[in-house]
Amino acid sequence: MKVINLSFFCQRNRFFSMASVVLALALAGCTAPPPKAEIYDPGEPLNRAVHKFNVGIDSYILRPVATSTVRPGGGPISNRVANFARNLAGPTDIMNNILQLRLGRAVENTLRFALNTTVGIGGLWDPASAMGVDGSDTDFGETLHVWGFGEGQYLDAPFVGPTTSRDLTGLIVDIASNPWQIWLPAPESYISTVAGAASAVVDRGRYVQTVDSILYDSADSYAQARILYLQNRRFQLGQTTGDAALTDAYEDPYAE
Repeated sequence: MKVINLSFFCQRNRFFSMASVVLALALAGCTAPPPKAEIYDPGEPLNRAVHKFNVGIDSYILRPVATSTVRPGGGPISNRVANFARNLAGPTDIMNNILQLRLGRAVENTLRFALNTTVGIGGLWDPASAMGVDGSDTDFGETLHVWGFGEGQYLDAPFVGPTTSRDLTGLIVDIASNPWQIWLPAPESYISTVAGAASAVVDRGRYVQTVDSILYDSADSYAQARILYLQNRRFQLGQTTGDAALTDAYEDPYAE
């Protein structure tokens, strides 16, 4: 008698259930802000409390770990970690490129993923960039933008930091649809999560001075982080804003 393995179907059902929930949240929460409201932050008191919590996590955990293991500007080991984490995100980028109907980008990201996975030994090295195949990072938040969803309200989410209701929804979908978590058994399925966390530590150590200036040297670190996030995100999505607070020049803490 043939035994049917139901684990695949359970994983698919779990994914589609999660996707249904987050898309429903997207429909409810990813609305456009009121006219002329360049910063839509109706939950600012709660957001400020969460921001204070996140700064505490950074102060007592993330920053000490990052500064003790990663030198400013990075190094050979930190570069390998960052390359590996970005390569693991390749299938998610490709999936979102297809959903956005940006097939040229999907082809480029597929080629990049193939080159770095094989020649780059699992993505530890980045021969694709040396060959001019830079690829394009994307996410489901951008997919929602392409589909016409507004950014919704600004949020400061625990352990995530600055985001919007649209981008937080996108993050949840990207996590739920991560092919490594769907197709690989535990504990191998956690590899992308661990790599992403390690990459975050690397980034914190690389840009320690810039991030410190925002979180600890700003007169209002919450307002500063909010401006930087919204301006950077809208620039990534090809949007412009007429709000004076968002048109000042700034430096992205995680820009290469």
